[in-house]
Amino acid sequence: MSERPVILVTGGTRGIGRAICEDLASDHELIVGGTDPAAVAAACERYASARPFAADLTDADAVERAVDELGLERLDGLVHSAGLLGSGAFRDLSRDDWRRTFEVNVFAVADLTRLVLPALEEASGTVVVINSGSGLTANGPGGVYSASKFAARALTDAMREELRPAGIRVSSVHPGRVATDMQIELNDFEGREYDAENYLRPESVAGAVRAALTASPDANLDMVSVRPGPAATNRA
Repeated sequence: MSERPVILVTGGTRGIGRAICEDLASDHELIVGGTDPAAVAAACERYASARPFAADLTDADAVERAVDELGLERLDGLVHSAGLLGSGAFRDLSRDDWRRTFEVNVFAVADLTRLVLPALEEASGTVVVINSGSGLTANGPGGVYSASKFAARALTDAMREELRPAGIRVSSVHPGRVATDMQIELNDFEGREYDAENYLRPESVAGAVRAALTASPDANLDMVSVRPGPAATNRA
């Protein structure tokens, strides 16, 4: 690996995570995260310098093993892009449904950040959590997703202040609706026809992530809200 900044992106094989990797590949060393080893390997082949981080984020032991295998001495950035929609009406959700959504959207964020803290401290690195507009405003149905994103927002705020003395920056990026597979799933749940032109492009979110990662050392982008602009007809 060269002296370029090293960035670990979870959920890096698709959607927003893939767009982030594509954006950063020209001037960063990538560690591409994902659950499917074959998909992660294929993603790494697209970039000049990338290595895999294949682990089920809901499996604490698997995540710890994967971190150990990386052997990180320094980590300039950690981008939490993996997420779970967890849609459903409140009356239909079981305890397991709530637990599954929080495992990915909250618990995995906290646990992976903890595991790579020494490498982040060595680099005075930056943590970026991809949150959602649902982490700012909650509506039903779909409260389980909003609840998890509100929790992720609180976690991000707490980490920012706790890790500041260690020289680590923490940013929270809140996109509106983005043209991804998750949006297709959400439109299906809502009974609406999906049209990618109605939504933010993943590349637009990736630009906000780059801004957070590359901000000058005197600055921290605490929270960035990325909403659909005039070219996107859907304002949800």
